[in-house]
Amino acid sequence: MVDDLVSISAFARRVGLTPSALRFYDDCGVLRPAVVDEGNGYRYYAPEQEPRARLLRDLREIDLPLPEVRRVLDGEPGAAAAVVEAHLRTVEQKAVATRRAAYRILASLSSTPEPVAGGSPRVRLGGPELASAIRQVTPSAARPGEQGLPALACVRIELSEAEVTLVATDRYRLAVRNVRPQSFEGTPGAILVPAPALTELSRWLAAADTVELQAGAELTITSRTETRTLPLLDAEYLDYQVVLNGLEPPACRVMVDRAGLAELLGTDEVVALSIDAATVTIGDRSIDAITTGPPLRIGFTTRLLAEALATGVGPDVLLEIRAPDRPVVIRSADQGTFTTLVMPHRLD
Repeated sequence: MVDDLVSISAFARRVGLTPSALRFYDDCGVLRPAVVDEGNGYRYYAPEQEPRARLLRDLREIDLPLPEVRRVLDGEPGAAAAVVEAHLRTVEQKAVATRRAAYRILASLSSTPEPVAGGSPRVRLGGPELASAIRQVTPSAARPGEQGLPALACVRIELSEAEVTLVATDRYRLAVRNVRPQSFEGTPGAILVPAPALTELSRWLAAADTVELQAGAELTITSRTETRTLPLLDAEYLDYQVVLNGLEPPACRVMVDRAGLAELLGTDEVVALSIDAATVTIGDRSIDAITTGPPLRIGFTTRLLAEALATGVGPDVLLEIRAPDRPVVIRSADQGTFTTLVMPHRLD
C-alpha cells in the first residue's frame, strides 16, 4: 500500500481539488490523508480515496454545506440521496425567488411607463396550457369588492423569458402557476388583469393552439384567427413571495386521493380533518392516506378546501401541513408547476 501512496499535489490533480482544499478537508475531518509523515508533516493519499474525494468535490460544487457533505459521504445511499435532493429543492426555490426579484427590479428601473417599441413584453404560450393555468388560479382571487382592495380581484401575470407566472390571492388562499413560454420579446414585467375577464376567455384560449400576449395600455391576446383585449389595473399587489419564502418545513405531509377527500367534505361550513399514520377522517368517515409526521387535527372552511382540491390535477393530492394556524400547501402530484396555499380555520 505504501508504494501506491501519492503526494497531496499529485492526488489533488487526480481528483480535481487544490492542495489547500485537501488540507482544509483534513482539518475538518472530512477527508483524512492515508499517511502523514511525522518528520515533515507531508500528507499522502491512497488510490482508494479517490472516489470519496471526487464525490466531495462534486458536493462542494453544488454548494452543499459541509455538515451535510459529511452526512452524504458517511451515510447510507438512501439517506445521502435524500440530503442532496433536499438541497436541490432549496437551491431551485432560491433561484426562482432571485429571478423574480431581478425581474421586479428591472421593471422598476424602466424609465417610462410604456417601453419604446419592441420593449413591451410579448410572449407566446400554448393556448390550452394558459387556459388550464387560468382555471387553476382564478378561484383564489377575491370577488370584486369583497376585500376592499381591487387588486385582489385580479390575477397578477409576471412575464419573462424564463417563465410566465399567474398569481391570485384573497388573503385566505394563494394560488401560483408557472407556464413555460414558447418565445419572449421585450422587457420583463408584471400586469394585473381582472380575474372575471380572464375566466371569460378560458374556453376561447383552450381552443387555440398558441396565443400571443402583449402588455401595453391593455393586454392584447392574439390567436391565429382572432384578437381579444383585456383591461389592466394599475395598483400595488401583495408581495406573495414573502409568504412563500416564509414557509417553514412541513411538520406533516399527507398524500391522499383527491376526489375521495373532496367527497368527505360534506356541506358543513367548516370541517375538521383528523390525520393519523394511515387515514384522514372527517366526522365518522375516513379515507386511506400516506402520511409522515405526528397525528394532528386541523380545520378548514369547506368551500376554500373544496375549491383548492377542484383545481388540482391528477388523482392524488399532497397536503403539506406546518401547524393548525399556518398556511397549508396543497400540491398536485402530477403537476409541480401549480401550488396553492389555504389558511386553516381555527377549531374551538
